Amino acid sequence: MLIQAHESALLVIDPQQRLLPAIHDGQAVLAHTVRMASIAGLLGVPVIATEQMPDKLGPNHPDIRRLCDKTLAKRHFDACAEGLLTALPHAVRQIVVAGCEAHICVLQTALSLLQRGYRVLPLLEACGSRRAIDRDAAFERLRQAGATPVTLEMVAYEWLRESAHPQFRAVLQLVK
Repeated sequence: MLIQAHESALLVIDPQQRLLPAIHDGQAVLAHTVRMASIAGLLGVPVIATEQMPDKLGPNHPDIRRLCDKTLAKRHFDACAEGLLTALPHAVRQIVVAGCEAHICVLQTALSLLQRGYRVLPLLEACGSRRAIDRDAAFERLRQAGATPVTLEMVAYEWLRESAHPQFRAVLQLVK
């Protein structure tokens, strides 16, 4: 069950400037999310983001915002309730998920995607919550529900497939 770039999208949930400082290891979560979104861009994988009540919580961090193909504003914790499904390209069957908070918006969106038959791949180093225990509990629930937690390097190298890929060196620079 390799992760296929042509069947994938990267979903970045609510990496908002006002929220990130409250997230446990928020700077690391942001850095890994930026790296994953950059790799997705190099490989033609769509990057879709959400913003939870941007009128109150502000926009996504600019380092992420510039890397996204589309950004959806939402009020529901589950992005599927507010247009995510229609925003996903038709060929997408595998969704790599990053963002905040792992136990709220990431969890509810991922569970909805699983119910709809998508393969959901939460990115371990790019999902965060204010408390580590909430993040860990979210990953446990996601595993039990059928999601497959992954790391940035797993995704990057599976998307590349081989060292002869034309973007291999550029991706390697982002991975190392």
